Amino acid sequence: MEEESELEALRRKKALELQAQYEEQQRQAELRRQFEIQKKAILSQILTPEARSRLANIRAVKPEFAEQLEIQLMQLAQAGRIGAKITDSQLKEILDKLQSRKRDIKIRRI
Repeated sequence: MEEESELEALRRKKALELQAQYEEQQRQAELRRQFEIQKKAILSQILTPEARSRLANIRAVKPEFAEQLEIQLMQLAQAGRIGAKITDSQLKEILDKLQSRKRDIKIRRI
C-alpha cells in the first residue's frame, strides 16, 4: 500500500515537471515569435523593398549570416544611427565591408 502511494507521488511529481517544461517551451516559443514580429517591423522601416529582397536571398543561402546582419541593422536603428531607409546599394556596401572582415584560412602542405 505504501509503495503504491510512493509510486503515485512520483507520477504526480513527474507530471508536474513535464507540465512546467511544456509551459517553459511555450513561453520561449512566444518570445521568439514576438521577436520575429518586432524584427520584421523594424527591418521594413529601415530597408527599401529591394534591400529586403536581397536580405531574403542572403537568408536563403546563409541563414546564420543573415540573422547576424539583421540584428546589427536593428541595433543601429534602435540607436538612432540610421537616418533614411537603407537602399540595395547601401546594403551591398555593408555586405562588402562585413565580407572583408573575414579572414581566409589557408592550409598549406609542405
